[in-house]
Amino acid sequence: MNITRENIDDLNAIIRVEIKKEDFEDKVTSVLKDYKKKSNLKGFRPGNAPIGLIKKLYGDAVMAEEVNKLVSESLTEYIRSENLEILGEPLPSEQNTLDMSGADALEFAFEVGLTPSFEIKLNEKTKLPWYEITIDDKLRREFLENYTRRYGKYEEAETVEEEDLVKADISQLDEDGNIQENGLSAQNSTMSIAIIKDKDFKKKVAGSRVGDEIDFNIDTAYPNDHEKSGLLQVDKERAGEITGMFRVKITAINRFSHAELNQELFDQVYGEGVIAGEEEFMKKLEEEIRTNLNRESDFKLNLDARQLALDKTKINLPEEFLKRWLAKANSEISAEDIEKDFPRFLEDLRWQIIKNRIASENELKIEPEELMTEARNYTRAQFRQYGLYYAADEQIDQFAGEMLKREEDYRKIAEQVLEVKVMNTIRDMVKVETKKVTSEEFNKIVTG
Repeated sequence: MNITRENIDDLNAIIRVEIKKEDFEDKVTSVLKDYKKKSNLKGFRPGNAPIGLIKKLYGDAVMAEEVNKLVSESLTEYIRSENLEILGEPLPSEQNTLDMSGADALEFAFEVGLTPSFEIKLNEKTKLPWYEITIDDKLRREFLENYTRRYGKYEEAETVEEEDLVKADISQLDEDGNIQENGLSAQNSTMSIAIIKDKDFKKKVAGSRVGDEIDFNIDTAYPNDHEKSGLLQVDKERAGEITGMFRVKITAINRFSHAELNQELFDQVYGEGVIAGEEEFMKKLEEEIRTNLNRESDFKLNLDARQLALDKTKINLPEEFLKRWLAKANSEISAEDIEKDFPRFLEDLRWQIIKNRIASENELKIEPEELMTEARNYTRAQFRQYGLYYAADEQIDQFAGEMLKREEDYRKIAEQVLEVKVMNTIRDMVKVETKKVTSEEFNKIVTG
């Protein structure tokens, strides 16, 4: 076997793998003998078919499989031993063939894209802003309202107001304004007053009581088929065909009330007995606000650090090779879509190259406990999305452990841990300056 590399330029190369019959014929013979032992062909006792017949039936397929395996393993080992930083995957030449007739050897050519040499030009003269968002009364009110709304509840009311939810029986009317016999009806349907589009109907509903009946045109009150289907309890396709007058009879009025600022709310938010009194609750809320704001500030800093690294690091890439590789690796994606998304792909690839270089040069390693910590954080965040704020540590550990057993989740967690380490390294490489801003100023900075 012989493997050579021909550098086309700094970014592209051809790797040629030459193999001879003696490189694989022993393995092919061994596999065919195994086929013979397991054979069960008509006219022969199990395992006693002639080796010539086995070779005739399976020889070409076995040879192809063994040759491809040998070439793939040899190519991978060559790339590893030569410390080649390739981009994407090697692309086999269309001239590659398994035809051994009249040839002593087979040659396979592979096109590869190479990672270029580059320098990351970040130092203490480079500045990055970290925005310290000031906490004002508006933010305090927003966070407090979030909790009072989350733990609020619906209560019965006597008369309808615009933000109420109303339960009602809906009946279709005939041309004379009477309830239509065998007409469409819906019992105990939910009406949100706020989404009614017909202003006259909305005015009539406002101030009404349980038992009141009001006629309305469903086309003007609910022109959206999705809303109409929910009101009449029919599928969306049928809702689009329904028109005309209906009568609503109110059966219940429900009004949402925010939770009161009391011990019951404190226990619901932070756990029973954790907070004692309003003053302690507001202090805890302030800490939570600061934690959330710092998280937003860190996220913005990381975005800026990523962009700074990209701006300060010039990396040329083998673009034509990468387009061909993308097309081959994603055959379901059109050439037009590849071309459209290619600038974003190049930017992501450049960042991945920079990130890997920073990790390598700074010997950044991922420890098992770091993976477990990130998996725990991810699990807690998922639990909170479902309102589970106080899951036991044992439960969190169980879910986190199962997550790390799944290959895709493991890679995602590991990538996130590495990203954090790289970002922290970039922060150490440059000068981070703290700038105090209001939440409004920060939002303008983020949105550009």
